[in-house]
Amino acid sequence: MATGLRLVTERVGDGAGEPILDAQNGEELVHVQPSVSIALGNRPLESPGTLYISSKQVVWLSDVDRTKGYAVDFLSVSLHAVSRDPEAYPSPCIYTQIETGVEDDESESSDSENNETLDLSKITEMRLVPSDPDQLDTLFEIFCDCAELNPEPVDEEDGEHNWVFSADNLVTESGDGEESEWISQNSVPTIGHSNGDHDLANTVLQLQINDQRFEDAEEMESE
Repeated sequence: MATGLRLVTERVGDGAGEPILDAQNGEELVHVQPSVSIALGNRPLESPGTLYISSKQVVWLSDVDRTKGYAVDFLSVSLHAVSRDPEAYPSPCIYTQIETGVEDDESESSDSENNETLDLSKITEMRLVPSDPDQLDTLFEIFCDCAELNPEPVDEEDGEHNWVFSADNLVTESGDGEESEWISQNSVPTIGHSNGDHDLANTVLQLQINDQRFEDAEEMESE
C-alpha cells in the first residue's frame, strides 16, 4: 500500500548522520550521493543535503539540520525519470511521482504545499537535483534497479480474474461428437493469459474450437 512521503527526524552516526535502515528485514544501503537539493511539489529547492538510496526506499537528509529529512518507499514511487528540459524545470533533476494513498482531489492540488506548514501526505511530486548533473544517469539506473526489487503487490481480487487457458482444457469432445468447453484457473498457460478480459477469453476459446474442427475435418478426409 502506498504510504507517500514521510518526515525523517532520527539518524545514526556522528556529524550529519545517516538514515536508520531496517537491516532485520534485509534493507541494504545501495548508493550515497552528496550535494543533492530537493524540491517537493511546487515548493522551491531546499538547501543541499545527502541522498541515500537503499534497497527499499529513497532518503534525503539535510546537511545543515539534523532533524530534517524526507523518505519515500519505492513502493510509493509510481514514476521516475531524468528531466533535462529547462522549460519543464530550471535544473536537471530526477523527477518522481509519488502515490500518497489519498484521493486526487485531496492531494497536492491543495494550496497547503505553498504554506509554511508542509503537509507531506499531499505531496505527489519530488525532484532531486544533484550538484553534478552528470550523475543523473547513474541515479536513474539505480532507481530502476531498486524499483525492480520492490514490485507492486498483486491484489487477491485481481488474481481471481487471471484466467489461464490450456489446449487440453479449452475444448474436449464427448462420445456423441458434441463439443464441450470449460476454462480452468489452474491449467498450464500454453495458449494465453487474460487479466479479466472476457473478449480475449472468448476469442481464444473460439480460435481453439475452430482449430479442433479443422483437425476433425482433415481426419475424416484421410479416412
